[in-house]
Amino acid sequence: MIRFALTFVMLLADAHVEGFTLQQSRIQKQTFLASSADDNTDFFTRRDIGIKTSSIATGILGLSFNAGESLADDEAQEEGRLIEFQVENLGGEVGNTGRFVMRTHPTWAPNGVKRFEKLTEIGFWNDARVFRVLPGFIGQFGINGDPKVQALWRSNIPDDPVKVGNNRGTVVFATAGPNTRTTQIFINTGNNNFLDRQGFSPIGEVVEGMDVVDKLYAGYGEGAPQGKGPNQGLIQAKGNEYLEKAFPKLSFFSKVNFL
Repeated sequence: MIRFALTFVMLLADAHVEGFTLQQSRIQKQTFLASSADDNTDFFTRRDIGIKTSSIATGILGLSFNAGESLADDEAQEEGRLIEFQVENLGGEVGNTGRFVMRTHPTWAPNGVKRFEKLTEIGFWNDARVFRVLPGFIGQFGINGDPKVQALWRSNIPDDPVKVGNNRGTVVFATAGPNTRTTQIFINTGNNNFLDRQGFSPIGEVVEGMDVVDKLYAGYGEGAPQGKGPNQGLIQAKGNEYLEKAFPKLSFFSKVNFL
């Protein structure tokens, strides 16, 4: 009703409307598998509309509302939230740090964004290792360092339809099949559009610091049993105790928070 009223007012009284602009969210043209809790194999705007006077709508339609605030709420919902990742062990080197920022997009994948933002809120990503890094393809994380915490988040969330391609910089839930997303995430470091038709739905995108993402330690290669990298089953069972001993060079997040 608010949107209709605003449109009606603009059509009848455009002389009273100034600064009307629409800025669509920039989608970078930049998709995988996450280990499920059971099989342990996870792969994976509007800008402000300046209304000179909202009393126009009240006088014409008999409505009373604050158009600016309502549209600001809509904008926040559509744009999502900015989340900063502080990264340690870049390139596998102690003391080599950096940061990157992602933005969630609820309109792309509402179920996925809701879970991701909740996990961010409780500090789930803090101290989590990026345990699977394949250059030009993906960087994967999302198993908590404490197995007891990880066990609390084994419930699956429903799939979201794929609305955006798995392009470089997009952030995506890993999955073990339909409706099996839990906590594992990957960042596309290449254009992996073949994942679109497999149902991998991006929930957001890196908007700052992709050069940092490209420096996530990749020296251990593909995970076990296909490669010599970390075994997801053992990460689930033993957490960081296993990773710190067997794979000490892995990059990890010292802190992840909303901006």
